[in-house]
Amino acid sequence: MREDIVDVVIVGAGPAGLQAAIHAVRKKASVLLLGRLEKSSLYRAHVENYLCIEGVKEGSELLEIGLLQARRFGADYLAEDVLHIEQEEDTYLIRVESGKEIRARSLILATGTSRKKLKAKGEKRLAGKGVSYCVDCDANFFKDAKVVVVGNESAAVDGALTLLNYASEVFLVARDLAVSDELRKRLDESAVQLQERNWVKEILGENAVESVLLEDDTTLAVEGVFIELGAKGAIELAMNLGVLLDTETFTHIETDRKQAANLPGVYAAGDIAGHPYQMAKAVGEGCVAGMSAANYVRKLKKEEE
Repeated sequence: MREDIVDVVIVGAGPAGLQAAIHAVRKKASVLLLGRLEKSSLYRAHVENYLCIEGVKEGSELLEIGLLQARRFGADYLAEDVLHIEQEEDTYLIRVESGKEIRARSLILATGTSRKKLKAKGEKRLAGKGVSYCVDCDANFFKDAKVVVVGNESAAVDGALTLLNYASEVFLVARDLAVSDELRKRLDESAVQLQERNWVKEILGENAVESVLLEDDTTLAVEGVFIELGAKGAIELAMNLGVLLDTETFTHIETDRKQAANLPGVYAAGDIAGHPYQMAKAVGEGCVAGMSAANYVRKLKKEEE
């Protein structure tokens, strides 16, 4: 990066994040966009209800064009998942899966809200009874317990490594790990027991999780099952940072008309900011969030002079 501190870091490379990057960088802010295009729900969608688009367009094509625009205007891009964000005085420290740490004056969360289910037998019945979808939220409930994490990507590996600080034994079940070399090395050097090229077929237990049955017919006696299918979600990142969620459903970040959250310099846009889950809304909120973040940084720099 051009500076030790980036003006605006955007987490999420979907329509909201890309539009935020375009507007922030055009207001002369240094911008770093984090995430992978293929993680956006738009990537595999077909679009025909967006203004000025004639016929049906592939979502992947639109995202590729958006990234080219953002980079042409001057935004930097890093195709990595974010694992952790914390506030340090008047900046935010972001750690990505390669281990790289980035410091930002302002932060835009635009990662969407989809929570993927494993769709294994017993999952729905035992949800909240040992089945969890958030390591950061629930790890503390499994002190000295045996647990299993299910997933192929960075959230699963990071979750398994985190659980080593709580659980007595940690298994990671993955069909085909797709993480950075650095994260894979940390996993291989840890005490996590990797069950690769395998998957969970059934979660067993009467009133709570007692074990899991794998596709190769192995049974693991565990008390907790953490389902982490994908990248670290904005909800988890937001909760750890102290960003307030809506008080009724706790499914999205509360923002004002400038897309600002409750922490200084933190903004949210797109699905993570609530319904409707539409590209048009995501782009509009990304526009507002990008300009708001750039204006916030400009004001912050003036105060520092």
